[in-house]
Amino acid sequence: MNSPDAHILIVDDDERIRALLGRFLRKNAFMVTMARDAAQARRLLSGLEFDLIVLDVMMPGEDGFALTRALRQKIQTPILLLTARGDIEDRITGLESGADDYLPKPFEPRELLLRIEAILRRIPAAGTAQPKFLSLGQLRYDTEKGELWQGDSIMRLTGTEQALLRKLAASLGEPVSRAELIEDLGRGGSEDGDNSERAIDVQITRLRRKIEADPKEPRFLQTVRGTGYMLMAD
Repeated sequence: MNSPDAHILIVDDDERIRALLGRFLRKNAFMVTMARDAAQARRLLSGLEFDLIVLDVMMPGEDGFALTRALRQKIQTPILLLTARGDIEDRITGLESGADDYLPKPFEPRELLLRIEAILRRIPAAGTAQPKFLSLGQLRYDTEKGELWQGDSIMRLTGTEQALLRKLAASLGEPVSRAELIEDLGRGGSEDGDNSERAIDVQITRLRRKIEADPKEPRFLQTVRGTGYMLMAD
């Protein structure tokens, strides 16, 4: 998807920030709609489709974390969280809520633009042939909703596990590098590279426990030596 085709919803209770972001993104050829709080965002989302949501965390009433969790029950529109709180616990909370990325304030508009473009590049292009369901042994993965089912029951996945499975399913049968997975989970940047890779390995191990009959001999979530991981389906 080319960024000029993208329609972005900005949700922030600060009118000045909404106006600044709106002008900046329109200047870079995005379509922009703005909401002052979660309630207005919900009304807009009920009638419009967006390619990405830029969502402030620290809003009165329903905050960005709560809204992200609620939206993830219904839609898979990418969400980029903005907040004045940039510590690691808040980043983890944001990712586990289902956000695609997390940007602490204050930030340079150019960094926001680069992150938005990176998220949009990861969205499968329209017309990409991806089946609605993937069969993983006794499990069924809904690629559109990002849901993992066992029979008639939905399996609980953390936000990080959902993000990993979405990324791997979008590249079904093809290796995905650890670097790409780190970027998708927003764990690059200033963090130590080895630590970030180990964090991915830990998340993969946890995901394997949920989808593999024998996590030590994975059939579906395979390791590609020297590269990263690859998802296979029946």
